[in-house]
Amino acid sequence: MILAGQLLLANASNDTCRVSPGFVRVEDGFIAEVVEGELPQKPDAGGPNALISPGFIDAHLHLPQFDMIGAHGMPLLKWLGEVTFPSEMKWADTEYARGMTRRVAKQLLAHGTTGICAYATAHHESSRAAIEILAEAGLRGVVGQVLMDREAPAELCFEPRRLIDEAAALSSQFPARGRLAAAITPRFAISCTEELLRGAGEVAQEHEAAIQTHLAETVNECEFVSKLFDGQSYVDVYRDMGLMNERSIFGHGIHLDADDRRTLNEQNAIVAHCPTANSFLRSGTMNRHSLVTDQVKIAIGSDIGAGYERSMVRVGRAMIEAASLLGDQYPSAADAWHLITAGNADVLGWSDSGRIREGAPADLIVIEPTIDWLNSPADPLSMLMFAWDDRWISSVLTSV
Repeated sequence: MILAGQLLLANASNDTCRVSPGFVRVEDGFIAEVVEGELPQKPDAGGPNALISPGFIDAHLHLPQFDMIGAHGMPLLKWLGEVTFPSEMKWADTEYARGMTRRVAKQLLAHGTTGICAYATAHHESSRAAIEILAEAGLRGVVGQVLMDREAPAELCFEPRRLIDEAAALSSQFPARGRLAAAITPRFAISCTEELLRGAGEVAQEHEAAIQTHLAETVNECEFVSKLFDGQSYVDVYRDMGLMNERSIFGHGIHLDADDRRTLNEQNAIVAHCPTANSFLRSGTMNRHSLVTDQVKIAIGSDIGAGYERSMVRVGRAMIEAASLLGDQYPSAADAWHLITAGNADVLGWSDSGRIREGAPADLIVIEPTIDWLNSPADPLSMLMFAWDDRWISSVLTSV
């Protein structure tokens, strides 16, 4: 199969993207050849005005929350109690979870997302089913059973030893080096006792698994964590429980001080920036520039369903807008295109994702804009990002 058009390529010298005319030849689910500077007359997909992009990567989302997008107007902890937890209780029915996961997979692929870091629910069999279905759909990434044993409805809280054993079982069945692996996923420090957090850290270390949780999304949440853990900072709680390393993906990271950022840098951990969710729940605006300055690794995620955009292009645009509100130091469209593709892949350690290169899995998108983006007075990548229309996605390929 030949995909032709303007190739979205990662710049080797900096964390940006560029476009170059060319084509990609796909064989047996992998990229067999990448040619710049030549456009075949009759490609199988694309054309001179098309953009051929790596599949987008979403570093933070919640599978059971796709049906509750738009529950606006509540702060985080109230929103969890009145909207999120009732939605997650439905996953006690494994068949319901299967059906919903199939719908979610279709939505993700329709919006060009081929890589994910996703939360399921506290239900073991439903989490297992979700991983299987997403793998069959061709998605790459990690999915975690949510671990909670307090400060949540009884229907979603389970005995720590049981949850630790279930997390270990999923990590054995879907190992870290697989295309879709299990992640160790304590919801956040508020909903986990010390026993559960320490046990989760031990399982993650034993299986070299990715770790997902939330960090410093709201001021009230940070204060509650300090109260529960004898005055410790949120960051120090995770570090001391063995949950902070180069495989740790912390959602939000809005309310961090210099000491927090220093610890995150020292531990080589990742903050998943969720700009649409932050504005939706009025949690605050992450000072991205301070994290970049202190060399904290940053990914970007939709955080559906607090996040209201399925499209990672729109999430990337929201990142630019949020940073620009705080001052002059804000990312460009080329930065954002890089982050939703190669940038997320790099910080997540996915060497097989996010780039158009020979030998890589063919997780690719054909985008056919209905605007003359190549001859715009604006930067072409900026025009695409700010004029974005999901209907431009004409094909999505995965290697499965």
